[in-house]
Amino acid sequence: MAVKAVYNGVRMSPRKVDIVAALVRGRSVADAITILDHTPRRAALAVKKAVTSAGANAEHNHNYKPDSLFISEISVTAGIRYRRYRAAARGRARRFARQTSQIRVLVDGDKRTIKKPVAKRESSETKE
Repeated sequence: MAVKAVYNGVRMSPRKVDIVAALVRGRSVADAITILDHTPRRAALAVKKAVTSAGANAEHNHNYKPDSLFISEISVTAGIRYRRYRAAARGRARRFARQTSQIRVLVDGDKRTIKKPVAKRESSETKE
């Protein structure tokens, strides 16, 4: 079962973010973080944040092995648009929209084996 992390409200165009997301699609989480560290685009920071979050969710919340994690799916969709105005000729104002993105990362891997706790033995000293 895949573990999900969603990063909403990224203040960048989905087209620009999707270019960076395509670089790490299908790779291991460790490789993806290394690639994103060396990618000279502003969107790399947002994608790295989402991938790191998905890896941490899998490791801490769902008991996956950190070395076996890989990105099974990464998708970028359009978020809400902020409506703004810009000055135009002859004292008018033109409307434009600032785009936002939503990054959804699914991570999968091998689960850790759960060890049963060892039962405590009562020593002869505590019985007396």
